[in-house]
Amino acid sequence: MVRTVIAAVAAALALGGTPPAERPPLPLRPDGYGVAQPTPPDLVDRRFATRDLLPPPPDGRFAATVAPVPDDVLARSTWKPGCPVPPQELRYLTVSFRGFDGLPHTGELIVAASVADDVVSVFRDLYAADFPIEEMRVVEPAELTAPPTGDDNNTTAFVCRPIVGSTRWSAHALGLAVDVNPFQNPYSEADLVLPELASAYLDRSHRRPGMIFDGDPVVAAFERIGWTWGGRWRSPVDRHHFSRTGT
Repeated sequence: MVRTVIAAVAAALALGGTPPAERPPLPLRPDGYGVAQPTPPDLVDRRFATRDLLPPPPDGRFAATVAPVPDDVLARSTWKPGCPVPPQELRYLTVSFRGFDGLPHTGELIVAASVADDVVSVFRDLYAADFPIEEMRVVEPAELTAPPTGDDNNTTAFVCRPIVGSTRWSAHALGLAVDVNPFQNPYSEADLVLPELASAYLDRSHRRPGMIFDGDPVVAAFERIGWTWGGRWRSPVDRHHFSRTGT
């Protein structure tokens, strides 16, 4: 156990600490997304240590909670009147995850009440598989309208927004979708790449930690609960996206 902790601390130091300060906004496309840019050298093999927003599991073992969404969490989320799911049909999860620093951390998600236990079981599988995740926190409203910087890597679930390029509600707005490590697993369609600085990760032959591949523990865990993976789509290809609805 001591050897494991020492190795994890050494790995964290080798990572070079936490992500740099927010990058400058990118030029915009006509559709409002950022213009895809070459991946900066420090992001080509992205392995930043996690900033703890919640206390890590004290014994290093997987832990999770499922509860109604607290008022203060709902207030800082993207939920607002007019979203397709009322708050009482959502649940607030905290789940353990393994960081790129090799250490245990605690993340937060909002999901539909009907899938809460299933989603917990997925992250239990990912923790057991030592799959690394950089951060996991509830998306805030300002993030939906902020100028794109192209370096987002937040693993998240509920976001009250439409599908990319559409006016229809996303499965995220229903609490029925989870995005995992979006930077290592970017969305792409023609010349659109999201996050916009993640072009280096379009090369799936160059395998790096945090990437998702067909048949790996991440895809297997979500398929076990009946969810589909956007990495199998033809156009767009949404490599970080898993959903209960198939959209």
